[in-house]
Amino acid sequence: QVHLVESGGGSVQAGGSLRLSCAASGLTGSCYVMGWVRRQPPGNEREVVASINNEGRTSYASAVKGRFTISKDNAKATLYLQMDSLKPEDTAMYYCAATRPGDIWYGPFDPTSYNYWGQGTQVTVST
Repeated sequence: QVHLVESGGGSVQAGGSLRLSCAASGLTGSCYVMGWVRRQPPGNEREVVASINNEGRTSYASAVKGRFTISKDNAKATLYLQMDSLKPEDTAMYYCAATRPGDIWYGPFDPTSYNYWGQGTQVTVST
């Protein structure tokens, strides 16, 4: 059974940094794609901000490119999101998500591509 647990969220002033972590279990081998997805204040759709595949290839949403960095440590089964130069519009609940080969794939920026989700960690950026 796949289990994803996020940590590292919090409150920070604009321009600051945070590092999110996602401890993963139940993902056998390294044949999976993982991503960070955020949902801004109630009513907004989920937005994939970054993804990384099993080869380490990364993709970023235009809103965060150059400010956020996704990485993973396979030995520790942990996914990271380094967030720098944070803006108030980055305020959201951030979720770790994963998918496996064989799952229906709509591309790295479609939230429905991901079938496994953590519980989320809140990031709040103030002016």
